[in-house]
Amino acid sequence: MDSHLLKTKSIEQLVSDVETGGKALRRSLTAWDLTLLGVGAIIGTGIFVLTGTAAANQAGPAIMLSYLAAGLACAFAALCYAEFASMVPIAGSAYTYAYASLGEVVAWLIGWDLILEYAVGSMTVAIGWSGYMQRLLGGAGWDLPLWMSAAPSAATPGTLINLPAVFICLLICVLLVIGVRESARFNAAMVAVKLTAILFFIAVGASWVKPENWTPFAPYGTSGVMAAAAVVFFAYIGFDAVSTTAEEAKNPRRDLPIGIIASLVVCTLLYLAVAAILSGIVPVTLYRSSAEALPGLPVADPTAVTQFLNAPVAFALATIGQDWAAYLVSAGAVAGITSVLLVMLMSQPRIFFAMSRDGLLPKGVSKVHPRFGTPYITTIITCVVVAIVAGLTQIQVVGEMTSIGTLFAFVVVCAAVLVLRIKRPEAHRPFRVPGGFLFPVLGILSCLWLMLSLPVLTWIRFLVWLDIGIMIYWFYGRIHSPLANRAEQAAQSGTLAAGNFLTMLGWLTLFNGFCMTLLAYMTEFGVTTEVTAKWNEIGVTPTEADSVGLAVLGVGAVAWVIGRVLARSSAR
Repeated sequence: MDSHLLKTKSIEQLVSDVETGGKALRRSLTAWDLTLLGVGAIIGTGIFVLTGTAAANQAGPAIMLSYLAAGLACAFAALCYAEFASMVPIAGSAYTYAYASLGEVVAWLIGWDLILEYAVGSMTVAIGWSGYMQRLLGGAGWDLPLWMSAAPSAATPGTLINLPAVFICLLICVLLVIGVRESARFNAAMVAVKLTAILFFIAVGASWVKPENWTPFAPYGTSGVMAAAAVVFFAYIGFDAVSTTAEEAKNPRRDLPIGIIASLVVCTLLYLAVAAILSGIVPVTLYRSSAEALPGLPVADPTAVTQFLNAPVAFALATIGQDWAAYLVSAGAVAGITSVLLVMLMSQPRIFFAMSRDGLLPKGVSKVHPRFGTPYITTIITCVVVAIVAGLTQIQVVGEMTSIGTLFAFVVVCAAVLVLRIKRPEAHRPFRVPGGFLFPVLGILSCLWLMLSLPVLTWIRFLVWLDIGIMIYWFYGRIHSPLANRAEQAAQSGTLAAGNFLTMLGWLTLFNGFCMTLLAYMTEFGVTTEVTAKWNEIGVTPTEADSVGLAVLGVGAVAWVIGRVLARSSAR
C-alpha cells in the first residue's frame, strides 16, 4: 500500500500551511458570535419539525428521553471537539482533526462524510423551512400552487418541485458569499426571533398540558426511544458547525470551547421543555405515519397526520384553539430554521475548502474571494446542489442520512482525541476534556449505539456514500496528496498497483459485510425491532440479510488475500 495513506500532518504543519499558503480566511468572530452561531444551527428543524416526527413514529412521549440520550452523547463529543478546536484553530473541523491524528485516508473519509452531513442536513432544513413558510403564507391568505409546494410524491399527485426550499438556499448563498461577519449579524437577529418563539410556545403551551397524553409513555419500547434519539441527533449538530469557523475566530483557543459548550447546554434545556409540552398537549402517537406500527391504538386521518409531521409545534397550538399563537410560532420557526440553514450552508463549503486546499480535491475550488475573504466557489457549488436536491426530495429521507453522517464524525473525533493524547501528550491544549480517557470512550460508545439504532436503508445509503468516497480518494486524492511519495508512485509496477487496489477493495468489502451482518444479528437477537430497523424497506428479512452479509465478508476476505499476494510477489 502507498506509504502516505496513514501519514498525519502535525498540528504545527497544519497551522503553518494556512498561515503561509495564501488561502487563509478572515478572522472576525467573537465568543458571542460563535455561541449564537451554535444556537443558530442547533435550534431549528430539529425542534420545530423532527420533534413531532420522532415522537409520532418512534418514541411517543418518551421523546424527552430520546433528546436526553442524544444530548448526552453530544456532550461527550462536544468536549472532544472543544479540545481539538482549541489546539487546531483552522477550517476543516473533524476532517482537520483526523488529519492531525489518524492519518490521511481516515481524514479523507471523515471529510467526505462531513460533506454528506452538512449538505444533506441543509436539504432537510430547507424542506422544513418551506413547510413553515407555506403555513405562514397560508395564514395570510396566500396559498402556493400545488405544483411548486412540495417535491414529487406518489402520495401527493401534482407536485413537481419544492420551490420555497430552492429559493431560500439561493438567497442564503448570496449572503454567505458577501461575508461571514455579515452572515453572523443576520444569524444573531434570527436567533433572537426564534428564541422568543420557543419561549412563547413554552409559556402558552404549559397551561394546556394533559398528563394523560403522556400515557403510554414509551409505546414503541426502548428500541423506539433509541431509534428516535438517533433521528433527533440531527437536531444537535450545530455545535460542531462552530468548529468549522475556527479559522475565522478572533481568539479561537479561548472562544471556540466557549461557543461549542455554551450553545449545546442552552439548546438541550430548550429541547427537553418543548418535547415535554408538545407531547403533553397532543397525543403524539395519534399522528403516526403507519397505523400498523402500534396495532390497537387510534390514528388520525391522513391530512391531520401530514399537517402534524410538517409543522408539529404550530399544529399543537392550533388543536387547542390558539391559532394566533400558532401563527406567531410559525413566524419564529421560519426565522429559526433560516439561521440553521445559514450555519449549515456556511459549514459545508469550509470542509470542501479545506480538502481542496490540501490537494485531496481539485485545488481550483479553494479560492478565496479577493474582496469578501470567503470561500466563494465552494459556497456556490454547495448551495446550488443543495437547492436542487431540496426541491426534489422528501424530508424523511434526508433527515436520517444527516444523523448517521454526524454520528460517524463524532466517533472519529472522540477516537482522534484518544490517539493524540497518546501520540502527542506534550502538545499544548488550551482546553482539555476532563476525566482522562473516560469521556472520549463514552462518546465513541454512545454514538456507535445511536448509529446502530438507525434504519437499515439509511445504513445502506451511508455505506454507498463512503464507498464512492474511497474510490474518489483512490483515483484522485491519493495521487494528488501533498504527502504522496512521487518516486514511490512512479516506481509502482502494474502488478503492485493491482495488488494494492484489491487489498483496499477487500478492506472496503469486509467493512460493508461486517456492518450488514451486525445490523441483521441485532434484529435477530432482539436488540432492535422490525419497526425501528425497517428491513421491509429493502425487501429482505434479517435472516436473509445475515446470509448476504456473511457472503460479502467472504468476498472481501478473498479480495484482500489476492491483493496481498499480488503486492508481495511484485515487491519480491
